[in-house]
Amino acid sequence: MADDFAKAVEDGLKLSKRVYLGKDRAVAPPKPPSPMERTMPSYYLPTSPMVYAVISDPGIVDNPDIPSYQPYVHGKSDPPALIPLQMNGIQLDVDCYLNTAFVRVTGSWRVHCVMGSKNCDCRIAVPMADQGSILGVEVEVMKKSYCTKLIVMEDYKDIENAAQVEDGGFLKPNIFTLKIPQVDGGANLSIKISWSQKLSYGDGQFSISVPFSFPEYVTPAVKKISKKEKIQVNVNTGTGSEILCKTTSHPLKELRRNVGQLGFLYESEVLKWSNTDFSFSYAVSSSHIFGGVLLQSPPVHDVDQREMFCVYLFPGNQQSQKVFKKDVVFVVDISGSMQGKPLEDTRNALSASLNKLNPEDSFSIIAFNGETYLFSASMELVTKDAVERAIQWININFIAGGSTDILPPLNKAKEMLSNARGSIPIIFLITDGAVEDERQICDVMKSQLIRGGSSICPRLYTFGIGLFCNHHFLQMLATIGRGQYDAAYDVDFIESRMEIFFDRALSPILANIAIDTLDDLDEVELYPSRFPDLSSESPLIISGRYKGSFPETLQIKGVLGDLNNLAIDLNIQKAKDIPLDKVSAKQQIDLLTAQAWFSENEQLEEKVAKMSILSGVTSEYTRVIFLETDGVKKATESAGVQKADKSDALKTIDSRGPKTVVLQNLCVGFGNLQATAENLRPGFEEPKLPEAAEIFVKAASNCCGKIWSRCCCMSCIQCCTKINNECAIALMQLCTALACFGCFDLCAEVCCHGNDG
Repeated sequence: MADDFAKAVEDGLKLSKRVYLGKDRAVAPPKPPSPMERTMPSYYLPTSPMVYAVISDPGIVDNPDIPSYQPYVHGKSDPPALIPLQMNGIQLDVDCYLNTAFVRVTGSWRVHCVMGSKNCDCRIAVPMADQGSILGVEVEVMKKSYCTKLIVMEDYKDIENAAQVEDGGFLKPNIFTLKIPQVDGGANLSIKISWSQKLSYGDGQFSISVPFSFPEYVTPAVKKISKKEKIQVNVNTGTGSEILCKTTSHPLKELRRNVGQLGFLYESEVLKWSNTDFSFSYAVSSSHIFGGVLLQSPPVHDVDQREMFCVYLFPGNQQSQKVFKKDVVFVVDISGSMQGKPLEDTRNALSASLNKLNPEDSFSIIAFNGETYLFSASMELVTKDAVERAIQWININFIAGGSTDILPPLNKAKEMLSNARGSIPIIFLITDGAVEDERQICDVMKSQLIRGGSSICPRLYTFGIGLFCNHHFLQMLATIGRGQYDAAYDVDFIESRMEIFFDRALSPILANIAIDTLDDLDEVELYPSRFPDLSSESPLIISGRYKGSFPETLQIKGVLGDLNNLAIDLNIQKAKDIPLDKVSAKQQIDLLTAQAWFSENEQLEEKVAKMSILSGVTSEYTRVIFLETDGVKKATESAGVQKADKSDALKTIDSRGPKTVVLQNLCVGFGNLQATAENLRPGFEEPKLPEAAEIFVKAASNCCGKIWSRCCCMSCIQCCTKINNECAIALMQLCTALACFGCFDLCAEVCCHGNDG
């Protein structure tokens, strides 16, 4: 789909040459890309929030203010071309709390390329950080307004039939799109887009990057139009510690500085829009491990009226902090679906991580498909020779093929780590597939990995590739194993995300973390329920709900890398200006969804759905709708994704007319067993038919369609799009042979009767 989108934008830019922009031009027409850029599939994909005019009829393309009276264009654009709209203003707001950032983009675009008497659909495209979570979209255009809302999926049985790809969803796992219907030429669109994303952490610094690089062709061509660019950044760590601003991509001016808080602003009239992504980093000053507790009462409308708390633990920036000795087993999927880039990127990331292990560490590698393959029957100490042999073994044995069987290699890894002493035993599971015995695997690992005492049980870290594996199964496994879960939904990010994942997991500085005094509360619920280790490359955030009187002092305990015990007194304070319910929403929804899948508990599913609707974070049990209202009847709530009353939503969906559009599922689902069995690769799209067969299918929509409608039903022709390549080629050859015996005569008789040629 991304390639089709890019091709449509390329067609749209060619078509936009029909638009006469007048003599008073502020910018030159867009330069054609170089041959190298033109061959890059991602060249025409958005690098900033964009809006496009969807053009099926090229004849409507013209300047709505200055008609150029160009010759009429015959034919239609199929698929429709996408012309990037000119942007009149843009504002970026970023609010950073603990390890989460909330991003809001507010902009104005004009349909500058369609006649004033005509209209077209418009398409919003929003590139976000990898695994960002869309929170909402609001649109104002002419006398209409639109907004996204969340509804409970189980209440709408026919919802799958209503969703269309072109209406909205993810073009790629990090590019969200949404269609706005029937916008008049010359109209202005005011759009507000909100999403959340995790802050990156490294070297004691938090950082954020937001796509904010606008192409030249979205700059209004007329000089007199004001172009205002604004960026506002607010930081509230809640720690009460000094914050140091480290880097920024744009000239931000400091507005305020309080303990634990910072505020910045950039505002300017510009000749052309930003051509650089917005980036910002800051450090929370500390040379040692420190933490605290934030308390807050729930909002009035919250379905869970228990008190909220959040425990944060930061590693500090002390470079001399001792890291644990580690015994590591990498368990890597080499089934047929990993062929190509997924396996190549996994090989590269794994080789890089082996070179980062310390001399006192030990390791082994297990590759699996339907069989299990061992680099070594026992753990090997990290030496230059051992690492070189391991990399050579990877290059020889990482050959994609076969099915997927996860439990045997996990059992083997657990067996290899059974004698670990004075170290942290770690299992990495990397897979792109779903298997039938996932709940059994969780039960087995739960019985083997959970044990009492002060010993350090094996940690289980999981990494999912693509959208065919069951990410909630991997999340559950990681929770059971006191590890962490990560994923690369997009194959373009596999290597980079995996390297960050390995670095974080291989840098533990505090293990066996426990908070004993919480047991005195009347009731407490923790997310996650089993705490992972604190890494020097990532803070640890634990959220929860409780009943009772929260203790006045709280102490967190753990084991350091030198195997000495550590106890840290946590500072307890009321959370001011930090929406704890929203900051912790995604973490809690992800963990509860994994638990609901594992236990098959309908009450948990209902709880997740309610949390999703209240927080605006999409879930597996809710669905996003795009709701249209008139100028008088606007949405009463300010959030982009708002709470949807069941009865009101039912009335809206059941009403006639294009008032509501149900979007495709914006979550990852629960895995695809069929795709795994067929070894479909991550990012796989249904292959196109051979060129001649495509011509045959298209015949139903052109002049020869008159013939086929008499001898072959349209549903039969549609079936041709589902057959495999071999059958398509055979069918094409048969039809070509039949055509030789009289197709042209029949065409002349039925379709072209009375014409000279």
